[in-house]
Amino acid sequence: MTIDTDTREIPYGMETPPPPTPRTEPTDADVEAFKQQLGRPPRGLRAIAHRCPCGQPDVVETAPRLPDGTPFPTLYYLTCPRASSAIGTLEADGVMKEMTERLASDPELAAAYRAAHEDYLRRRDEIEELRNFPSAGGMPDRVKCLHVLVAHSLAAGPGVNPLGDEAIAMLPEWWRKGPCVTVCETSQENDK
Repeated sequence: MTIDTDTREIPYGMETPPPPTPRTEPTDADVEAFKQQLGRPPRGLRAIAHRCPCGQPDVVETAPRLPDGTPFPTLYYLTCPRASSAIGTLEADGVMKEMTERLASDPELAAAYRAAHEDYLRRRDEIEELRNFPSAGGMPDRVKCLHVLVAHSLAAGPGVNPLGDEAIAMLPEWWRKGPCVTVCETSQENDK
């Protein structure tokens, strides 16, 4: 599949995005997967916001404040290294700049992106209000981080964040090679 982004074509992209999954409490296996994915223990982990089709977490929901009280405005955090790498390629290819330019010239897209920003803030504020902190990813006026926009789209489902949805459509099916990490029963038992 090829996606036309006004100025160039991207020779990759998925036919069908990953399906929405329910928000779940993290299990010991999820925490171990997170540790393997990011190379560190989770901080402020509240829930698994989206699960990759391979079964592992790929988006986590974090607390608006870390355990030490530090504000952490990124509510949805992408953890899958394969998805992150593919998104990094989109960022390096200039997709963020093109999206930001479109926001300035397309009032309908800008309004939908502002609504995504408001959705993000509402979801975060339902947990704890962070006064004077932006949402994330550059919302509502620019595109600063596709990882955040993709995480928001995966967690909230299609139709909430238009630019996150677009970025997902440009990605390869990162789960096709199987799970990015393998959690063994032994490593879970050793953590207890």
